[in-house]
Amino acid sequence: MDINALVDLQLVATHGSFGRASRESGRAKATLSRRVADLEQELGVRLVERGTQRLTLTTAGQLLLQRSEGPLREIEEAMTQASEGSTAPRGRLRIAAPLVFSQLALGRLSALFRAQYPQVELEVVAEDRMVDLVQEHFDLCIRINPDEDSHLVGRCFARDSLVLVAAPTLPMPRTRTGQTQTVPAVVMPNYRDGDVWSLRQGKLLIAPQPVLRLSSLMMVKDAVCAGAGAALLPWSVAGTLVQSGQLKRWGEMGNEVELWVLHTSRRLQSPKVRAFVEFLCAQYPDGRFIT
Repeated sequence: MDINALVDLQLVATHGSFGRASRESGRAKATLSRRVADLEQELGVRLVERGTQRLTLTTAGQLLLQRSEGPLREIEEAMTQASEGSTAPRGRLRIAAPLVFSQLALGRLSALFRAQYPQVELEVVAEDRMVDLVQEHFDLCIRINPDEDSHLVGRCFARDSLVLVAAPTLPMPRTRTGQTQTVPAVVMPNYRDGDVWSLRQGKLLIAPQPVLRLSSLMMVKDAVCAGAGAALLPWSVAGTLVQSGQLKRWGEMGNEVELWVLHTSRRLQSPKVRAFVEFLCAQYPDGRFIT
């Protein structure tokens, strides 16, 4: 199979027509059309539906591009490195990360990484959703307690703990072994009614009575500081407020929060990806997420 034909198919699919692909790339329209047609003939399937204004990929065309896009990028990076005679990290590095970690740490870390690797153009997208690294052209993602994924590999670079906190004005329930104490609580949307918070210290069982459901940990933190109720927060978010006396720590949950940096499991790992993974892990030598 001619790899250039795959590249041309990707180019045409990106621009939506042979004409636009020709204008943007400087390649002859007839050449692009012939390459795609030859590829269709070789595979024995139609890859694009040619409309009067815009072409669309068939199911077979979508599948082919999805499976070949990653390897094509790897080949391009390998050829660039070989032609330049260098394996130094360079080029754009796109990272998807959760909002809280981005707000607490990634601004500072991005500046430090840029100073260490000036030839890498770092782009961080901060949002709380599960991105598709290949489909959305991300090189890396940072996830909290990720599920196993056969397509992704990486390293746990830091751990955090969940603590139950409240404003000092909210009375802390007394510990009564085996009894559940009801308290007003600020919860996230993933809280399931009926869940009980069990603290490691003192065998305290808390039955949250949700008074607010907020989608951001920063909003939860602000509401708790304002006295709305108790909440589970990562120590990285609540720690400084506890130490300053703005919040009172009632106890700690048993489960740790793990932060992972993940990338696709393709065999060829680019220098910029490898450099960021090593850099990030080096920022937390004791494995604790402290801002």
